[in-house]
Amino acid sequence: MVILSKLSTISQSRDARFFGAASSTAFLYWLYSTSKSGGKRVASDISANTDNSIQQRSMHKDEVKFVVNDSGGASDKKKVQVNKEFFRSLQGILRILVPGVWSPESGYLILVAFSLIVRSMCDIWMIHNGTLIESSIISKDLNQFLRFLVELMLAMPAISLVNNVLKFGLNELKLRFRTRLSNHLYEHYLKGFTYYKMNNLDSRISNADQLLTQDVEKFCDSVVELYSNISKPILDILIYVQKLTQAIGGQAPGIMIMYLIISGTLLTHLRRPISRLTATEQRLEGEFRFVNSRLITNSEEVAFYQGNHREKKNIDSSFNRLVNHLRSFISFRFNMGFIDNIIAKYLATCVGFSVVAYPYLTPSSRLANSDYKNRMQDYYRSGRMLVKLAEAIGRLVLAGRELTRLAGFTSRVQELITVLKDLNNGKYQRTMLENKQCNGVLGKPLVPGSGRVINEDNVIRFENVPLVTPNGDVLVRELNFEVKSGMNVLVCGPNGCGKSSLFRILGELWPVFGGTVTKPSAGKLFYIPQRPYMTLGTLRDQVIYPDSHGDMIARGITHDTLRELLHQVQLTHILDREGGWDAVADWMDVLSGGEKQRIAMARLFYHKPQFAILDECTSAVSVDVEDAMYQYCSKVGITLFTVSHRKSLWKHHEYYLHMDGRGSFEYKRIESDTQEFGS
Repeated sequence: MVILSKLSTISQSRDARFFGAASSTAFLYWLYSTSKSGGKRVASDISANTDNSIQQRSMHKDEVKFVVNDSGGASDKKKVQVNKEFFRSLQGILRILVPGVWSPESGYLILVAFSLIVRSMCDIWMIHNGTLIESSIISKDLNQFLRFLVELMLAMPAISLVNNVLKFGLNELKLRFRTRLSNHLYEHYLKGFTYYKMNNLDSRISNADQLLTQDVEKFCDSVVELYSNISKPILDILIYVQKLTQAIGGQAPGIMIMYLIISGTLLTHLRRPISRLTATEQRLEGEFRFVNSRLITNSEEVAFYQGNHREKKNIDSSFNRLVNHLRSFISFRFNMGFIDNIIAKYLATCVGFSVVAYPYLTPSSRLANSDYKNRMQDYYRSGRMLVKLAEAIGRLVLAGRELTRLAGFTSRVQELITVLKDLNNGKYQRTMLENKQCNGVLGKPLVPGSGRVINEDNVIRFENVPLVTPNGDVLVRELNFEVKSGMNVLVCGPNGCGKSSLFRILGELWPVFGGTVTKPSAGKLFYIPQRPYMTLGTLRDQVIYPDSHGDMIARGITHDTLRELLHQVQLTHILDREGGWDAVADWMDVLSGGEKQRIAMARLFYHKPQFAILDECTSAVSVDVEDAMYQYCSKVGITLFTVSHRKSLWKHHEYYLHMDGRGSFEYKRIESDTQEFGS
């Protein structure tokens, strides 16, 4: 009991309370450090493995490894931080967001700036009004109290309006920035075949959907928030420095500005990892989305293999990698938040109290010799303004945190802009086969785009053109053949011999590595794959794709013409079944495989190109319907390049192109004694 009594007495003393608080703080920090001891290894692993190969040990101790992209972590390996490169990239993107002085975005920037100025003026007025209210309370002046209180109540609607105009301007600015940037990116992404090249030829970006949607949104939000978080504190600092200099001299504001410079420099140095961690977070988010979308795309194949357990391991691996990184990021933010609060808030407040107290505690100063009432009013007014100044300095210092976070988003968006620009200029980066192997086949180095493509009507000609995949795999050393309009060609050969590669070069999807390709322009060459694409929209849109309804009308084509096209593919019953041309459905699911192939043939008849590339596009259609469709192609003058394993189609062609899969090919006229490949 005596010991407890002594402890109780000690605990009531000021030193004991301080000691208890310090001990509690030390214990909590030790507890946090202990809980982090196991996570430090994870955090170091994450920072050391920012490449694109996702590795995670599962619950069954099976190591799951897979590659999303050959160079997906390249941007993370670069130093993503606030430097000259960041400001140069940000400046270029800002030109896209704000295209001119007279643009609507400039107007909203001015509106936000004006709202911030008015809001600062409202803050100063409220400080002055609050000081007068408190002074009237202390002096027991009821009339003055009621007067200033009524003034405050009358000013409330105006102040509320200013705050909401500011919020409206910021939200509208975010939306307009996102609209500008999205339009710019999609204009380049959907220019020509850039969207195809990014996903199939270039290996720098694996998750374009993540960049075009989520990253763009976060970048625009971060830019606007940074504009607000920097503009308001700078404005407050200028106003309060001027007011305080008039009230208590320039020494106090000068010390606060000096503190701003020192603390800002220190915190900016400590926050450098945030930009890299932000970029890594967005990349891992994109990879996690990619793994999920891949499962959706290949759900049927996975179901046949009963691979749900393995796919769960893949998803868990990607998700755990993301979670571990986020946990590491949270730990870093916890530590930085601890330092930020001390330096930018509490220590800044202590410095503020010290400098505002100096004129009052110095015997020779004017404020120290004034009467009590004036001294109280001056102290309340200048003290509150100094607190506001300290808060503004703190917000400006903390804005550095937003700046480093913005650097992460900027690097991601800039990478997308760079890749789009390269692809639109015909440049791409991809992991190539060893040059020695390629040189041994062709006798010269492979240079994508070194061949020529010439547009000429009614002819397809390959002159010394090597058939090479984008990664440098040589399928045929040199292709030499010529097909004129009316010369229907059947392309045959084993799987992997280069049939689809030939068509991709014809469609200008793949680069030409040499020689000369002469072909009609893109609109006069039509490709139909085995699994036709059904677009979003009406039944009419499926037949006229990629034309719109307006394009159809401009071409003078009526619904009766479209009905005749459906008649040619024996599909007119679908109009009654689905509810007419304006029926809207998920056509990929509504139509059967054979119906989709016949819709694709009707689409071919609608466009009437000079040449049609038919890649197993009638494999789900009966032989009699197939025969009728091929006869109609001949009737309307469409020259065919057909890939098929059906012997029944040989009679519709005059020539055949056979590739043996070992680098050789044979292009000859079909004679009566020609051996027919297929079944």
